[in-house]
Amino acid sequence: MSIFQSILLGIIQGLTEFIPVSSTAHLLLGQRLMGLETGDEIFAFTILVQLGTLFALILYYWKDLWAIGRAWLLDLWYGIILRRQKLFQDPQARLGWYLLLGTIPAALAGILLKGLVEKLFNTPLVEASIRLSITIGLLLAAELFGRRNRGLGEMKWLDALWVGIAQVLSVFPGASRSGSTIAGGMVRGFDRPSAARFAFILSVPIMLAAGGYETFDLLRSQQLAGSWLPSILIGILTAAVVGYLAIRWLLSYLARKPLYVFAIYCALVLLGIAIVLVV
Repeated sequence: MSIFQSILLGIIQGLTEFIPVSSTAHLLLGQRLMGLETGDEIFAFTILVQLGTLFALILYYWKDLWAIGRAWLLDLWYGIILRRQKLFQDPQARLGWYLLLGTIPAALAGILLKGLVEKLFNTPLVEASIRLSITIGLLLAAELFGRRNRGLGEMKWLDALWVGIAQVLSVFPGASRSGSTIAGGMVRGFDRPSAARFAFILSVPIMLAAGGYETFDLLRSQQLAGSWLPSILIGILTAAVVGYLAIRWLLSYLARKPLYVFAIYCALVLLGIAIVLVV
């Protein structure tokens, strides 16, 4: 992989990680169009480039993450360890507990299905087509059936679990993490900005765990050595810059407009993949 190719793939990752159109499907399609062969190195790049969008996410939401983390730790200390106060009284602490609950389904799926997910990358475009179809269905369902009249202050444990289950789809190649979790929140009645905010913050633990594990695994196997390392680092940096700008744009967009345009776009990408497979 050349430096130019890594920059292009970093731009693709940064643009599509948060916009609900499936970053993995776009990366797989981009790799195919560039003539990059499927293998351990490409799989590693696809995983590690997500560290860039993780950095962008943490930078954008660092105040929220700090407030939620601090409130949750205080709730844990005073509510469970010292038993001096009731749990879930602080809204930020309550949101922290909900984030923990919502993380469990995808974490279990990532651990139990890791081998299956890696095998699916052997037929990436077919798998991406399936997940893009699911993304289209989720986006349409969110707009057609979501009431969109609730904020995060009204969130209950069942809402968090529902969105967490929706995040399980993101474990598979071609599924849109943001699309599935935003749609999951909207189906539960949350307005678009609230659903997006919870979806983005919820993705931090999973992305951190997946990126950390994959990095450790690659370091242990020494697959990061050699000419691939500069390309991966440049891809991560590019994805971070573009991802930060994409978050800002999407939140502004969702405050005013629906998700239909992303469903239409996914359908067009699905058509493009079908053409690539036929050709």
